[in-house]
Order: sequence, then structure tokens, then C-alpha cells
Amino acid sequence: MARKIEFGIKGMDEFDYREKTVLLRLDINSTIHSETKKIISENRINMSIPTIQFILDQKAKLVIIAHQGDTLDYENLIPMVEHAEKLSIKLGIPVKYIDDVAGPAAQEAIKNLNPGEAVLLGNLRYLTEEISTFENSVKLEPKQMLNTYLIRNIAPLVDYYVNDAFSAAHRNAPSMVAFQELLPSAGGLLMMKELSALTKVMKSPDKPSIFMLGGAKISDAFGMMKQVLENGTADKILASGVTGNIMLMASGYSIGKINEKFIKDRSLDVFVKPAKEYLTKYPDKIIFPLDLAYEKNGQRIEISIGDLPIEESLLDIGSKTIKAFEKEINSAGTIFVNGPAGVYEKEIFENGTKEIWKAIASASGYSVIGGGDTVSAAQKFIELKDISYVCTAGGAMVQFLSGEEMPLIKAMKKAFNKEF
Repeated sequence: MARKIEFGIKGMDEFDYREKTVLLRLDINSTIHSETKKIISENRINMSIPTIQFILDQKAKLVIIAHQGDTLDYENLIPMVEHAEKLSIKLGIPVKYIDDVAGPAAQEAIKNLNPGEAVLLGNLRYLTEEISTFENSVKLEPKQMLNTYLIRNIAPLVDYYVNDAFSAAHRNAPSMVAFQELLPSAGGLLMMKELSALTKVMKSPDKPSIFMLGGAKISDAFGMMKQVLENGTADKILASGVTGNIMLMASGYSIGKINEKFIKDRSLDVFVKPAKEYLTKYPDKIIFPLDLAYEKNGQRIEISIGDLPIEESLLDIGSKTIKAFEKEINSAGTIFVNGPAGVYEKEIFENGTKEIWKAIASASGYSVIGGGDTVSAAQKFIELKDISYVCTAGGAMVQFLSGEEMPLIKAMKKAFNKEF
């Protein structure tokens, strides 16, 4: 076997899976229609296919574990039978589904697998020890997880563990970090691609490197901003959405009581102080909006920041800002995007997001996007093939770019030197 070790994590080609039982942890958590409960975005399922195919081509017995929804996402906590159906169609072979996570039915299904066959077990989030509220309340180390229901029932039945769920890398759950204590472990093809793309953005970006930070989840933006400004990864930060409004407040602009109340009601005003510090320390690196848009009598109206405050909800960037951002995008060597420029879901406020995406799609620089809302916004206005790399991760991507070592990466690195 060819030896390919990256990031201190063993790749899949490190092991011979022929006629062995391989446990594959995927993240195929998909967008679900609120009424029909049917899958409406197959992106993560599509991205998982190469890893599954690689294992099956070696005539392994494949056991897939994955999750859908959570306690904080309860409306999407559903059985995964449709996921198995989608996988079957894409792979051209039956992927069995057992609506049991680690109990007698799941164990029997694993024992009955033949080489080249695959089974998807039930939704991991049906297990208490796999949900986010358990993780946050009962803080276990991987070794303490060895007696959890999932690990003690499934680990003895499999020979290898492969993780291809980078988008859940920030989760300290048994399915993500405990099997590595007991089994030879490898990173899946998608996981290694995600790490390569994000490492390029962090450590060796083509210059100039710009970070376009928008949307409403500004804790994500500020988590990355400090890191990429301090280490010189970002040459420019293009701030839009709520992040842009925070930067305006930090610069001394009054954006109007309505907009300031929106920020204060969500306790986002705590970011004004660090924003002031960044603007003072890196005055030439942060570009915030020059104008903004609001709605009046059904019409889109743009206002220069010099004419603020105004008592209207400011929900998009204006034409001057779009041009300023486009100039930076067109000259960038690397473009990273997290979050839309405005409330693009409303047609009257889609212009900023639409024009920025069009600029990124036609730019010559290496572009990386990630996060559910970011990808959804991109899909609405451009072809994803025009982006250099589309990351499946949201929270994990943010943590990685913030310089934090995530539970999954730590567990995989630990498994690298383990003897089994």
C-alpha cells in the first residue's frame, strides 16, 4: 500500500480493508423540508460517495454511522431511511438500512454483512450520549466514552474506523473521538480534502488574501477575525451583514435605534469593543460598508453612512460598497467567504449578496466557502463549480480557522501512533 500521511492523520490507503469490517462515520446531516420531512439538499451525501466507493472497491464489509438533526435541531431529528435510499441510487448497489443504532438488530446486520455490502445504521442522535446537550453537560474524555452504548456494542464487531465527518469535527461525541482508542483509524477522502483546502487558506494563501465575513452569526466572524488578523493570514477583511453594522458602531456611527436594538437584544453589542480594537490596530485591513439599503413603501433605498442614523432596518449593503468589495475580490489571490452580505432571502435585499457572489465566481483567485447559509446563498446566485472549494463544514470550519484544535483532529492524531 502507498503510504500517504498528512496532518498527522493516517489516510485511507494506509490499510488493507479486503474482507474486513470497516466502520465509517459520515456527516450526511441534510437540509430537510419542514413539512414533508424529505431531503432537499443532497450536497453532503454527494460529497461522501468517493470515500464509500473507495472502501467498497476493496470488497470490505461497510458499516456506516451518521446523524440527522439534534436536540437543538429537533424538527430534523428523523430516521435515515431516505439517506440510505439516496446512497443506494448514487452508488448503484443496495445500501441496507437498519433503524437501530447499536442494539441487537444493528449488531446482527453487521455480523451478516458480506464483502462489498454496506449497511447504514439508525440515526446516531437517537442515543443520549451522542446529542449536543449531553456533550455540553457531561464532559467526557475519549477514554471515558469506551463504556458508552455505541462504543461497547459496535467496536468489537469491526476491524477499522474511518472518519469522513470533518463538518462535525468540533463535536466531542463517542462516534467522533472514541473509536480511535480501540481501532486502527484513518481520515476519509473528504476529510483530507477539507483539511487541505482550509490549511491552504490559513497557512499558505496566495496573496492578497481577503476574508468576506457577513451573515448574522457574528461570533463566527469574530472568532476567525482575531486569528487571521494577528497571524497575517488576512490582508483585508470585508465586513458586511451584522458584522458590518458592528464595525460601523465601533467606528462611531449611529446606525439607528432599530438596528442597535436588534444587536443589543441578541447580546451582540459585546463585539463592539473588540471591533474597536481591531479597527485601531489594523486600520487599513478592515473595510466596512460605505452605504446600506433599507425598504420604504416597497422600494429599495440606499443611504450613505454619512447620512446615518435612520430609523429603518438596514438589511443589505449598497452600490458603493459592492463596487469597493468587487475591487478587492478581483485583485485577490485567495478569497474566503463566510456569511451573505445581506438578507438575500428577500428579493429587495438580495442585490449585495448576488453581486458579490457573481464577482467571486468570475474572480481568478482561489476561493473557499463554507457554512450552510453561505452555501445556500451561493447556490441561489451562481454555480458552485465556479468556487474553488466548497466546504461542507460550518462550525468546524470556523473553529479550524480560529486556530482551535478540534476534538476529532486531536483524536485522529492520537490514533496515528497507537499500536492495535
